[in-house]
Amino acid sequence: TTSTAKIANFLKGNNYQITLAAADTFRAAATEQLQTWGNRIDIPVVAGKANSDPAAVAFEAVSVAKDANSNYLIVDTAGRLHTKQGLMDELGKVIRVIEKQSKISEILLVIDATTGQNGITQAKTFIEAVGVTGFVITKLDGSAKGGVAIAIEKETGLPIKFIGNGESINDLAPFNADQYIN
Repeated sequence: TTSTAKIANFLKGNNYQITLAAADTFRAAATEQLQTWGNRIDIPVVAGKANSDPAAVAFEAVSVAKDANSNYLIVDTAGRLHTKQGLMDELGKVIRVIEKQSKISEILLVIDATTGQNGITQAKTFIEAVGVTGFVITKLDGSAKGGVAIAIEKETGLPIKFIGNGESINDLAPFNADQYIN
């Protein structure tokens, strides 16, 4: 959820109009967390009622984003629980609902740099289930230094799009391989 806000803030800083959708209804505090970030960075957040259907939130958000002439709709969904089949099925439903109204250009999977080899398993599972197109590697400011990042790219053939290196809203950058290696 924090990475969603960071990406939205990055795009807004590049003069794009953004709408956020709080479709992580699996985690109790996720909607409130995204709404707080949205207020801080002045980006509208579409949210449903507590325990609402994530696909319904996404469906409404597409309409809101279109009406607002947003360049990007960023949909925050539950993740990281690749062993929960019901959750994976729900993510597939969210994608199908969005695709009925609009083309999806990116499906990014956020992986903590501290995840280790389990990150590769997560990545492969999400690629198969929902067609991930790239990765955001977070917590590169920690002691792990993101060693799993290169392994994930090598194993999946998909690019790292962004890296997170802190807790601040501006602690996100496009991935640069040379800087990462240095």
